[in-house]
Amino acid sequence: MNTSPLRLTIDGAALVANWRWYAARSETAACGAAVKANGYGMGAREVVARLAASGCRDFFVSSWDEAEALGPLDDGLSLSVLHGLREADLPRALAGRVRPVLNTPGMVARWKAAAGYRPCDLMVDTGMNRLGLSPAEAGSEIVDGLRIATLMSHLACADTPEHPLNAVQAERFAALTGVVAAERYSLSNSAGICLGAAYRFDLTRPGIGLYGGEPGPGAEPSPVVGLSAEVLQVRAVEAGDAVGYGADFIASGPMQVATLNIGYADGYRRAFAGVGTAIVGGEVRPLIGRVSMDLVAVDVTGCDVVEGDWVGLEYYLPTASAVTGVSQYELLTGLGRRYARDWV
Repeated sequence: MNTSPLRLTIDGAALVANWRWYAARSETAACGAAVKANGYGMGAREVVARLAASGCRDFFVSSWDEAEALGPLDDGLSLSVLHGLREADLPRALAGRVRPVLNTPGMVARWKAAAGYRPCDLMVDTGMNRLGLSPAEAGSEIVDGLRIATLMSHLACADTPEHPLNAVQAERFAALTGVVAAERYSLSNSAGICLGAAYRFDLTRPGIGLYGGEPGPGAEPSPVVGLSAEVLQVRAVEAGDAVGYGADFIASGPMQVATLNIGYADGYRRAFAGVGTAIVGGEVRPLIGRVSMDLVAVDVTGCDVVEGDWVGLEYYLPTASAVTGVSQYELLTGLGRRYARDWV
């Protein structure tokens, strides 16, 4: 029994609905799922189990540690490690059927020498200048002999549909499909799927959109995660009293203040100070004072709330990002280990 005073309530049906939304918009392309960062903080094993049962077959993690944490793959599922193949990764890469995404000529040479007969994925940089071979390298003898399951690239500005780099990257990637032989070609993340057919190719790789984030115009995310915390104390505060560090909040009159067992060490960011809200008895109530490491204070004046009650914190990702200035990705993946994760 998990007795944590913090809960993440994760809506499995909403997760599946979001994946199906992206799968439908991927049209003839297969729709995979990015489950890196422990399923964006939700729990990668649980995410994979639900999406696989709904028809998803292609999954992506960042590291071999993340791949190992998922455990054995069911037949028919594919898993790729986006950060590729260091020398230290070779034993695990050779021990199973998880594919490395080769990002550099050194990785290509390493894979050829160790297991060139086995399939791999290949990343080509088309304008982000982050990971991947250059188009010239991908079209050269460097890749001769590789069995490339998926040739992929990554969009830098897909969440800004009007950005000219989107079309440039799509054109560069399309040109590579006639040069580099692969079983499938993949360019689009969540936002890229929404850009149109020219960006979808054979396989799409949604991430943030699956978990309730809004990657750009046109997306319609269902909220997946809810936060709640237990009330540790309710106290009366008089006019002129300060609440929290720095005495940033001064009561203008008598009030009731509830202290919740949550703070920035749990990923509930300091940026929520002054803009965050809680739901107390169905009523929206403001946070007051600073968000500290493990605690936040909420104005519960007039509410029927006592020590031991549970209070929800508003955490719809697009709205939370807008009011705090913190990216949806950080808000989601920063949620820590102290939460009980309850799937519903």
